[in-house]
Amino acid sequence: MTARDVDLAQLRALAAVVDEGSFDSAASALHLTPSAVSQRIKALEQSAGRVLVQRTKPAAVTEAGHAYLRLARQIDALVHVAHADASPDEQRPVTVPLAINADSLATWVLPALAAISTPVSFDIHREDQAHSAALLRAGTVMAAITADAEPVQGCRSTRLGTMRYHPMASPDFVDRWFSDGVDARSLAVAPVVVFDRKDNLQDDYLRKRSRTPLDPPRHHVPASSDFAEAIRLGLGWGMLPPHQSDEMERAGDLVALDPRRHVDLTLYWQQWTVHTPALQAIAEAIQEAAAKHLS
Repeated sequence: MTARDVDLAQLRALAAVVDEGSFDSAASALHLTPSAVSQRIKALEQSAGRVLVQRTKPAAVTEAGHAYLRLARQIDALVHVAHADASPDEQRPVTVPLAINADSLATWVLPALAAISTPVSFDIHREDQAHSAALLRAGTVMAAITADAEPVQGCRSTRLGTMRYHPMASPDFVDRWFSDGVDARSLAVAPVVVFDRKDNLQDDYLRKRSRTPLDPPRHHVPASSDFAEAIRLGLGWGMLPPHQSDEMERAGDLVALDPRRHVDLTLYWQQWTVHTPALQAIAEAIQEAAAKHLS
């Protein structure tokens, strides 16, 4: 496909199908008939020479479709900038999709976003830092907090800092499961709280404590505040950053399970190289907040 072959209406239809999840919903959002949307997608696929949309529920782009979806998002962002420059009195907030890991979202990111004065609407995807770069590659988000230092194609990467996690537990839990101390034997049987099935922090700590793989009983609690509360209530031990554990530790509700051990997680901010005022304002706010809260 050459530059002159790119049809903006077809790209807009592609983004709408992915965002809305179906051809019918995309048609409603674009004020078109489902047939018109289908024709635009077929024309785009014919021009590209490959299938770009999986006709599933919900609809999704194929591997080849990721580049076209990313292009559609970037062009839409640039069109919004051009319209804002041409008609400043009619400026509407631009929607910026972001991928943020749960711990950052629950501690320092939301206050940073709330302080932004540039008109912007946030479409936040909560995603583990080890997997958020995939959303950038797919064109789903314009920026992400990620554990990947290597920039995704079409993006730039900036180091934000390090979040330090300590294994924490309630005093009663420690008395019950670690009365003889923390070692591989006790860690193999003591229940652990895990955020979700992408969360590897607890296993990273376990690998530091034992050469033999450990697989203790697990509770999955996929919400940051509930995750910390589950640990406070004694369901199991888990890895927490100081932003979440300090207050409960001062109150005597949590104790450090293994004070000399921790897991450090270095975070990066990756964003499109396409410049827009909204994206630039978000980047500056995130980096300023990270400088205050991360080491």
